[in-house]
Amino acid sequence: MATMDLDAIDRRILKALQEDGRISNTDLASRIGMPATSLGDRLKRLRRNGYILGFSAKLNPQQLGFGLLVFIEVLLDKTTPDIFDRFAQAVRNAPEVLECHMVGGGFDYLIKTRIADMATYRQFLGEVILTLPGVKETRTYAVMEEVKNDGPLPI
Repeated sequence: MATMDLDAIDRRILKALQEDGRISNTDLASRIGMPATSLGDRLKRLRRNGYILGFSAKLNPQQLGFGLLVFIEVLLDKTTPDIFDRFAQAVRNAPEVLECHMVGGGFDYLIKTRIADMATYRQFLGEVILTLPGVKETRTYAVMEEVKNDGPLPI
Protein backbone atom coordinates (compact mmCIF):
# COMPACT_ATOMS: atom_id res chain seq x y z
CA MET A 1 0.00 0.00 0.00
CA ALA A 2 1.57 3.28 -1.07
CA THR A 3 1.19 6.46 0.97
CA MET A 4 -1.13 7.76 -1.71
CA ASP A 5 -3.49 4.84 -0.90
CA LEU A 6 -4.17 6.28 2.55
CA ASP A 7 -7.54 7.94 2.64
CA ALA A 8 -8.59 10.79 4.92
CA ILE A 9 -9.83 8.38 7.60
CA ASP A 10 -6.53 6.46 7.64
CA ARG A 11 -4.68 9.75 8.02
CA ARG A 12 -6.93 10.86 10.90
CA ILE A 13 -6.35 7.50 12.62
CA LEU A 14 -2.56 7.79 12.27
CA LYS A 15 -2.56 11.40 13.44
CA ALA A 16 -4.66 10.54 16.51
CA LEU A 17 -2.40 7.59 17.37
CA GLN A 18 0.68 9.82 17.19
CA GLU A 19 -0.97 12.15 19.69
CA ASP A 20 -2.07 9.36 22.04
CA GLY A 21 -0.92 5.81 21.39
CA ARG A 22 -2.88 4.55 24.41
CA ILE A 23 -6.27 5.76 23.22
CA SER A 24 -8.84 2.98 23.36
CA ASN A 25 -10.32 1.71 20.13
CA THR A 26 -13.74 2.90 21.32
CA ASP A 27 -12.48 6.44 21.96
CA LEU A 28 -10.50 6.46 18.70
CA ALA A 29 -13.53 5.27 16.72
CA SER A 30 -15.62 7.98 18.36
CA ARG A 31 -13.01 10.65 17.60
CA ILE A 32 -12.77 9.52 13.96
CA GLY A 33 -16.54 9.13 13.65
CA MET A 34 -16.77 5.49 12.65
CA PRO A 35 -17.92 2.18 14.15
CA ALA A 36 -15.35 0.41 16.37
CA THR A 37 -15.51 -2.76 14.22
CA SER A 38 -14.56 -0.82 11.07
CA LEU A 39 -11.77 0.89 13.01
CA GLY A 40 -10.40 -2.49 14.09
CA ASP A 41 -10.19 -3.62 10.48
CA ARG A 42 -8.40 -0.42 9.47
CA LEU A 43 -5.93 -0.71 12.35
CA LYS A 44 -5.11 -4.30 11.34
CA ARG A 45 -4.54 -3.19 7.74
CA LEU A 46 -2.39 -0.21 8.80
CA ARG A 47 -0.24 -2.53 10.97
CA ARG A 48 -0.05 -5.27 8.33
CA ASN A 49 1.03 -2.76 5.67
CA GLY A 50 3.74 -1.25 7.87
CA TYR A 51 2.25 2.16 8.62
CA ILE A 52 2.08 1.39 12.34
CA LEU A 53 5.37 -0.09 13.53
CA GLY A 54 4.44 -0.59 17.17
CA PHE A 55 3.61 1.14 20.42
CA SER A 56 5.82 2.13 23.32
CA ALA A 57 5.96 4.37 26.37
CA LYS A 58 7.90 7.62 26.26
CA LEU A 59 10.10 7.67 29.36
CA ASN A 60 11.59 10.67 31.16
CA PRO A 61 15.38 10.39 30.67
CA GLN A 62 16.18 12.85 33.48
CA GLN A 63 14.15 10.84 36.00
CA LEU A 64 16.01 7.69 34.94
CA GLY A 65 19.53 9.17 35.17
CA PHE A 66 20.11 9.83 31.46
CA GLY A 67 20.07 13.62 31.54
CA LEU A 68 22.81 14.31 28.99
CA LEU A 69 21.87 13.99 25.32
CA VAL A 70 24.85 13.72 22.97
CA PHE A 71 25.23 13.50 19.20
CA ILE A 72 28.47 12.11 17.80
CA GLU A 73 29.77 12.47 14.26
CA VAL A 74 31.84 9.45 13.27
CA LEU A 75 34.33 9.44 10.41
CA LEU A 76 35.63 6.04 9.35
CA ASP A 77 39.19 5.39 8.21
CA LYS A 78 37.94 3.49 5.14
CA THR A 79 34.56 3.38 3.47
CA THR A 80 34.28 -0.17 2.21
CA PRO A 81 31.26 -2.49 2.40
CA ASP A 82 33.08 -4.69 4.92
CA ILE A 83 33.82 -1.77 7.27
CA PHE A 84 30.25 -0.45 6.93
CA ASP A 85 28.86 -3.90 7.80
CA ARG A 86 31.20 -4.43 10.75
CA PHE A 87 30.54 -0.94 12.11
CA ALA A 88 26.76 -1.32 11.76
CA GLN A 89 26.74 -4.70 13.51
CA ALA A 90 28.87 -3.40 16.38
CA VAL A 91 26.58 -0.37 16.82
CA ARG A 92 23.50 -2.62 16.89
CA ASN A 93 25.14 -4.49 19.77
CA ALA A 94 25.85 -1.31 21.79
CA PRO A 95 22.80 -0.70 24.02
CA GLU A 96 23.98 2.83 24.87
CA VAL A 97 23.49 3.88 21.23
CA LEU A 98 19.90 5.05 20.83
CA GLU A 99 20.14 5.89 17.14
CA CYS A 100 22.76 5.59 14.43
CA HIS A 101 22.36 6.96 10.92
CA MET A 102 24.66 6.64 7.91
CA VAL A 103 24.78 10.13 6.40
CA GLY A 104 26.15 11.86 3.34
CA GLY A 105 28.52 14.76 3.83
CA GLY A 106 31.70 15.37 5.76
CA PHE A 107 31.40 12.31 8.01
CA ASP A 108 29.94 8.81 7.78
CA TYR A 109 27.61 8.22 10.75
CA LEU A 110 25.63 10.26 13.24
CA ILE A 111 25.07 8.60 16.61
CA LYS A 112 22.62 9.66 19.31
CA THR A 113 23.08 8.59 22.92
CA ARG A 114 21.84 9.55 26.37
CA ILE A 115 24.04 9.16 29.42
CA ALA A 116 24.19 10.43 32.97
CA ASP A 117 26.84 13.14 32.66
CA MET A 118 30.02 14.22 30.91
CA ALA A 119 32.24 11.86 32.94
CA THR A 120 30.06 8.94 31.88
CA TYR A 121 30.20 10.18 28.29
CA ARG A 122 34.01 10.28 28.39
CA GLN A 123 34.05 6.65 29.50
CA PHE A 124 31.50 5.67 26.83
CA LEU A 125 33.54 7.43 24.15
CA GLY A 126 36.72 5.57 25.08
CA GLU A 127 35.22 2.16 25.79
CA VAL A 128 32.52 1.97 23.12
CA ILE A 129 32.68 4.55 20.33
CA LEU A 130 36.43 4.60 19.73
CA THR A 131 36.55 0.80 19.78
CA LEU A 132 33.96 0.44 16.99
CA PRO A 133 35.40 -1.01 13.76
CA GLY A 134 36.98 1.56 11.45
CA VAL A 135 36.54 4.67 13.60
CA LYS A 136 39.10 7.27 12.60
CA GLU A 137 37.71 10.44 14.11
CA THR A 138 34.73 11.70 16.14
CA ARG A 139 33.13 15.02 16.94
CA THR A 140 30.86 15.38 19.95
CA TYR A 141 27.89 17.69 20.35
CA ALA A 142 26.42 17.83 23.85
CA VAL A 143 22.86 19.16 23.81
CA MET A 144 22.33 22.21 26.00
CA GLU A 145 18.57 22.45 25.46
CA GLU A 146 16.05 20.21 23.73
CA VAL A 147 13.85 22.60 21.79
CA LYS A 148 11.73 19.97 20.03
CA ASN A 149 12.21 16.24 20.32
CA ASP A 150 8.90 14.53 19.75
CA GLY A 151 7.41 16.04 16.66
CA PRO A 152 4.78 13.88 15.00
CA LEU A 153 4.93 13.12 11.29
CA PRO A 154 2.94 15.75 9.35
CA ILE A 155 0.16 13.47 8.19
